Amino acid sequence: MTLEPVHMHKISELAERIDQSFEADDPKTAVDVYKLLEELKIEGKVILKAVDRLFRGMVRTELMAQGEDPYPVTYACDSGSTNPRTYDSGLFVDFCHCGLAATPTDLDVQRCRTIVCAAYSSSQKIAMRATSGWEIFDEGLGRAKLVTIAPDELKRKAPDMVHSFAMYLAESEHLLFMKDRLEPDSFFIMDGPIYPKQLMYWMVLDDDEVRIRQNPDARKILQNYIDVMDHFLEKKSPVVGFVKNPTDVQIMDSVRKKREAFDLPWLLDAQFFRNLLSPEKAGRASGNGHNGWHSNNGNNGKHNGPRSAYITYTNWFLQPNRYYEKMLNGTSPLAAGDVVQQKLRHRFPPEDYALCFFMLYVPSKDVVFKVEAPYGLIKDDFLRMQITKKVLFDLSLHGFPLTLTKADHLAKIRKVERQEIDKFFENMNPDITYNDTRWGKLNDI
Repeated sequence: MTLEPVHMHKISELAERIDQSFEADDPKTAVDVYKLLEELKIEGKVILKAVDRLFRGMVRTELMAQGEDPYPVTYACDSGSTNPRTYDSGLFVDFCHCGLAATPTDLDVQRCRTIVCAAYSSSQKIAMRATSGWEIFDEGLGRAKLVTIAPDELKRKAPDMVHSFAMYLAESEHLLFMKDRLEPDSFFIMDGPIYPKQLMYWMVLDDDEVRIRQNPDARKILQNYIDVMDHFLEKKSPVVGFVKNPTDVQIMDSVRKKREAFDLPWLLDAQFFRNLLSPEKAGRASGNGHNGWHSNNGNNGKHNGPRSAYITYTNWFLQPNRYYEKMLNGTSPLAAGDVVQQKLRHRFPPEDYALCFFMLYVPSKDVVFKVEAPYGLIKDDFLRMQITKKVLFDLSLHGFPLTLTKADHLAKIRKVERQEIDKFFENMNPDITYNDTRWGKLNDI
């Protein structure tokens, strides 16, 4: 044991000083902030507004799970990555492997895979042969491609960029590859956000050290995501992005700017929503009107029973403007498309691609999830209700979307496989650090 009792005692004293500085969270503060979200404007631009009306909902998981699944056929997409690998030659490389899972299980769909390798070297002498098209394997059910980032396009952020290129290209290409094989009237879940926000950010940032906006594969990725949304918008078929670990700060930051004197205790949006949606505070924070709790299955918004018995959630919000402060004046790839050399094609009005989301709190796990979808789907009242019901049904039944769990198992590249991939590079060795040798056998990331 590293820490002896005497050390733990001193740590407890320090922790007590911090703990006693905080009073119990005031639910009224969260409700007051929530009222501002009916329409939140900064400098005349709508940053966030409620779709339809503000409300907080609560469902009993037992009753919800006994209901009928709104979409019995569900697909989920996930991509597994080696994570960026660095070699002693100066090479940065990431392999990403994308697949679809289905419920009920469809082995033909799950066998189809897309593999993308993204590579970067700062040396002008290195000429990696990127593939011009797709290399087909596994009897036509698999596709693979090598894409490269030119030496003059990066002076920093190499690991982040090779990972973004590999992951976003594999995911978007596999979605387009599989879209016509999906059953009609099905439900589609993307792992994480519906748009490649990090890539969009670097596409609009005027930075001499990260110049990927000139890269044709970066532009291709943005177009792919628009094409994916066009498919679902045209068919009016539901697609959501399930964000397991939301880290956004835009709402809290905007509220601070709107009300400078407002004493806001939360930095992260998820911290605010966890407080707002906590069932233990429902009795203290609930009231009449749009600030109260809305019951989706007849429990009158009252919290009774164990934490596993309930899921709470918000209404849907439209977020038409501003990602990453003023760097990106929109929430769809169209915003980044304005600065690249060619405009992005789209079949529907630009506002249909704007980001919408709602938040969920699962008390049994004490976690907050974010569910995203394009406005072109959410503006339809019936479709919005069905999407909400489907997400609540899956969480009530399994605690987490079952099909997304299956997709994660399908796509994951495990540590032993990453180590085997390292052996394929016969002319170079992994560029390891002391921590790799110290912790490498303990951590399987």
